[in-house]
Amino acid sequence: MLHKINLRLTPQQAAAPEDKLRLVAAEALKINPHRIVYVRIIRRSIDARQRKVMVNLTLEVHVDRKEDTAYKAEPLKPVTENAPECIIVGAGPAGLFAAIELIRKGVKPIILERGKDVDSRRKDMAKISREGIVDEDSNYCFGEGGAGAFSDGKLYTRSKKRGNVEDVLRILHTYGAQESILIDAHPHIGTDRLPGVIKAIREAIIAAGGRVQFNTRVTELVIENNEVKGVKCLNGEIFHGPVILATGHSARDIYRMLAEKRVEMQPKGLAVGVRLEHPQELVDRLQYHSSNGRGKYLPAAEYSMLTRVDDRAVYSFCMCPGGFIIPAASAPGQLVVNGMSPSNRGTRWANSGMVVEILPDDVPDKINESHPELKMMSFQENIEKIFAAAAGGTQKAPAQRMTDFVIGTASRSLPESSYAPGIFPARIDMLLPEGVAQRLRRGFMEFNRKQPGFLTSDAVLIGDETRTSAPVQIVRNAENLQHIRIKGLYPCGEGAGYAGGIVSAAIDGMRCADAAAEMLTGSN
Repeated sequence: MLHKINLRLTPQQAAAPEDKLRLVAAEALKINPHRIVYVRIIRRSIDARQRKVMVNLTLEVHVDRKEDTAYKAEPLKPVTENAPECIIVGAGPAGLFAAIELIRKGVKPIILERGKDVDSRRKDMAKISREGIVDEDSNYCFGEGGAGAFSDGKLYTRSKKRGNVEDVLRILHTYGAQESILIDAHPHIGTDRLPGVIKAIREAIIAAGGRVQFNTRVTELVIENNEVKGVKCLNGEIFHGPVILATGHSARDIYRMLAEKRVEMQPKGLAVGVRLEHPQELVDRLQYHSSNGRGKYLPAAEYSMLTRVDDRAVYSFCMCPGGFIIPAASAPGQLVVNGMSPSNRGTRWANSGMVVEILPDDVPDKINESHPELKMMSFQENIEKIFAAAAGGTQKAPAQRMTDFVIGTASRSLPESSYAPGIFPARIDMLLPEGVAQRLRRGFMEFNRKQPGFLTSDAVLIGDETRTSAPVQIVRNAENLQHIRIKGLYPCGEGAGYAGGIVSAAIDGMRCADAAAEMLTGSN
C-alpha cells in the first residue's frame, strides 16, 4: 500500500538516513516499522519564518510492498525523413525545449544559434574576466543554453501550470540534472552541472533527427504577404519554414531588425539596479536566526525582499546563495553584471539583484524617437554605457559599500568580492538614474527595518544590473501564439516578453512548438 505523508522536522531529523525516516513515518502512520519497505522524499522545503527553523517533508511511504512509482523517461522518437521542418532561432531554454516538443509532434527542428556550443563558450567567457574582451556572439548571454547555461540554473517559477513545470523538471533530470530538482521547493541545478545537461539535450535532439547549427546569426526574417517564409543569416545561408523566435532578452540586434521591418512590438516594463553582495555567513545568521549560522544540516540561506517606494516596486532578484557575480555584457562598450551559484552553493558570498521597477510611462519616447517601441531597450543601454565609461572601457565594475550608498558618500575601501574582473570604488548612487538610486536607498532602509543587520558596511553594491527581463514584448495572438499580424512567426520565451527564467521559458517554448506543429501537421 502506498501512502503520502507530510512531516515537519528539525533540520537534523530531515537529514537522517532512510532507516531513521522509516521510523518517523511508521510513528506517523501508527504501524510497525517493519511493514515499511521503502521511503522516498518527494517534496522538501525549509521554513525559516520562526526562530526555530523547520523542514517540511512529503514522504512517499511503501507499506508491505514496493509500488512502481519511479518516473520513467521516454526517449525521443526520431522524426521521419520527410517530416515537416520548423526553424528555431536561439538555443536557450525556450529553443531547446521547443525542439524537444517539435520532435514529440513529428516535426523536425532546425536550431540556429548565433553563438558557440556550450564547451567552446567557456573560453570566450574567460576572456571577459581576464582580458575584458567581449565577443558579441559568444558570452554569458549568447551561445548554447542561452543566458541560463552559465547563470546559475535556478528552476523556481511562479507558473501555475504545475503539469508543465513537472514535465520540464523531469526532462532536465532525464538528461543529467540531480534528482533533488524534482524534490526541492526551490530547485537549482548549478552553473557547474547545467552545461552538461544542455549538451545531453542537444545530442538527444540530433539523434532524433533534429539539426543544431552554431555560429549562425540570423539577421533577417523573410516575410512575404505578412507570412514568414524563412530566415537569412549573416553567413549568407537562407533557411525556409515557419520560425520560433527564441533569441533571449539581450538580442538587441534582433529587436532593431524587427522594428525596421515594422513587426509589431511594444515597450515592456523591466527593472534596473545593482548586484548586492553579502558574506554568506552573515546571510545565514540573519535568515536562520542564529549566531551559529546554518550549522551542519541547513543549506546556504536565501532571502527575498520586496517593498514599494513612491509607487514602484523595489525588490531582490535572482538571489544566489553561495555564489559569485559575473560580467554579463553582450557587446563591447557595455558593462552589466549578473549572479550565479555552483551546485553546492559553496562560495563565501551571497548575491542578488537589487532592482527598481521601471514602467514604460517612466521613460520618455524621445529617448528613441525613431522607434519608441524600443525606448526601454535604449534606457537599459544608456545605463550600461554610463557604467562602462566609469570603468574606462574595462570589465572592472564600479562598487560602493551598502552603508555608503545609503548615506551618499564615497567608499574609501571595499570588501573582498567574488567578481573576477575586479571592482573599484565609485559613486554608484550618482551613476544610477536619480529615481532608481533614491528608491534603492529607501528600499534598503526598509529591508533593514524588517531584518536588522541586512544593511551593513560588509555588503557591497556592484553595478549595474539591467538585464532583468526583455525590454519589449513582441505582440502575438493569445490563441495560436503566432505574431498578431505575421503568419508563421512564433515570438517565444523571455526574449519575446512571455517568460522569466529557465522553466517559464521552457514551458513557453513547448507551447509555441505545439502551436507550430499544429499549423504544420494539422493535428494537436
